[in-house]
Amino acid sequence: MLDGTGCNVGFARRKGATPLESSPVAEWPSTEPSPATRSKWARGLGLLRPSHAHTAFTATLVLMASTFLSRIIGLVRVKYIAWLFGRGMEADAFNGAFVLPDMISYFLVGGAASITFVTILTRYRETGREEDGQRSLSVILTTMYLVLGVALLLAEIFAPWYIHWWFDGFDAQKAALCVRLTRILLPAQLFFFAGGVFGAVLLVRKQFSVQAVAPLIYNLGTIVGGLFLVRRLGVSSLAIGTLAGAFLGPFLLNVFFARRMGTRYRFLLDWRDPGLREWVRLSLPLMIGVSLVSADSWIIAHFASKTDGAVSLMTYAKQLFTAPMAMLAQAAGAASMPFFASLWTKQRHYEFATGVADSVSRVAALGLLGASAMVALAAPLVELLFMGGRFSLGDARECALYFAIFSISLFLWSAQAIYSRAFYAAGNTFIPMAAGTVVTLVSLPIYYWLYHLLGAMGLAVASDVGIALQTVSLAVLLHQRRMVSLASLDYAELGRCLLAGVGSGVGVWALFGALGRVLHRISPGQIYWTDLTVLLAGTALWVVVVKWVLEKSGSALPRVTMKRLGMG
Repeated sequence: MLDGTGCNVGFARRKGATPLESSPVAEWPSTEPSPATRSKWARGLGLLRPSHAHTAFTATLVLMASTFLSRIIGLVRVKYIAWLFGRGMEADAFNGAFVLPDMISYFLVGGAASITFVTILTRYRETGREEDGQRSLSVILTTMYLVLGVALLLAEIFAPWYIHWWFDGFDAQKAALCVRLTRILLPAQLFFFAGGVFGAVLLVRKQFSVQAVAPLIYNLGTIVGGLFLVRRLGVSSLAIGTLAGAFLGPFLLNVFFARRMGTRYRFLLDWRDPGLREWVRLSLPLMIGVSLVSADSWIIAHFASKTDGAVSLMTYAKQLFTAPMAMLAQAAGAASMPFFASLWTKQRHYEFATGVADSVSRVAALGLLGASAMVALAAPLVELLFMGGRFSLGDARECALYFAIFSISLFLWSAQAIYSRAFYAAGNTFIPMAAGTVVTLVSLPIYYWLYHLLGAMGLAVASDVGIALQTVSLAVLLHQRRMVSLASLDYAELGRCLLAGVGSGVGVWALFGALGRVLHRISPGQIYWTDLTVLLAGTALWVVVVKWVLEKSGSALPRVTMKRLGMG
């Protein structure tokens, strides 16, 4: 495939190098001192400094570690909600209350404030016009404060009508509670938008540490709010804590460190500002289109509202699934975005194409491996994490089924995150959102049909089908536009990981069945110890089988992983 300058980017790489070892993005030069002059501890701690300029690889490591911690806290948050409210009315109302705020953010902000700003600010920075970039930042923020503020005010007023329409399966009491919680959560969208804009300033400078910490504070907000206020305010305490977390983490933290970098905001309106026009041009497709990546949870909540407790169970399963998905897809995508944008701006199309393809190959390969463990160990994992309080064993096993089905598509969610950011980095938001809108419209009857055929389980299946369509469409569109060739994916490595995933998954599934039956006979009723034993033994077996299959099949993944972690 040609990169537009006559360069073939289908398979060309360094001689003798595998795709996993040759990504130009992963080898972006660092401004740090030579690793030989610093200890491993000093280098590790240095990655956490807010001012540290990361490479794509170190940025991915930091964001993956942060996402892991954030998701751990997020699972504690889910556990706390499930313990208090199970799958009851309060839980359904609280989980449903996020849909309207998310929709407003998506359609008015484009759901990607930091993504579009990274592209714009990168262009200003690369051309030496950072002062113009700061002025445009003030203009865009001021404009969107006004637009988003008016929209949120209208949403506060019309929330009851919306809730009764979208959640038509909620009874009057559940709908009224959902309205109250929705009104508490709505202002958080202002904090997310502003935080995304200021966060883009740091991302353009390859500084990812603040982005790593902000989600931790956000998730802690819900937990702290519940701990201190739940006795007096009930489930409303969770919404108040969530709002406080959005202010302290995504907003305040980004503002503080952006100001330390010299960024200054001033109230400024200028409809002719070129930065504002560029932002509108990039964001408008994101506003008028619908991507299944966001719409999936909205559609599931709409249909699930007709089944009592299904909104909560599907939400718990989806949030558990998004922990590893975010580590792969969101962390890798966020880390790669500034580097892809810089490569494209400099017209280094060959390196852009191979960088995207190699990133997709890596995250998809890891996604295949992770999915095998998640599917095989779904039951003991969900039981161990969530069961207790008002969340029963039956609830846990139903939730585990949804989680296992969601997990099958882990590699697809991971791949599409890289593909979509390849378009965004090239300044093209129209094509991915047009494709996403078509995929969403095509998927709607699939959700409807599978829900009526299989109940709530059908919604999880439809989610997998929809994200498969989304991923394939993005890959084909990039290929057709000669941006990233389908031929440049590392199919051999993906095949090895698929083989290792299937082999380890089957082995863990067999162990789970045999060990579970034995332990239940030995200690009936000790479900926690049984689940913990099965989970530990299953994980150990999975690691051994995966490592053995990958090494025997000639995979570069174990060697490259150990090398980049400084252990090989």
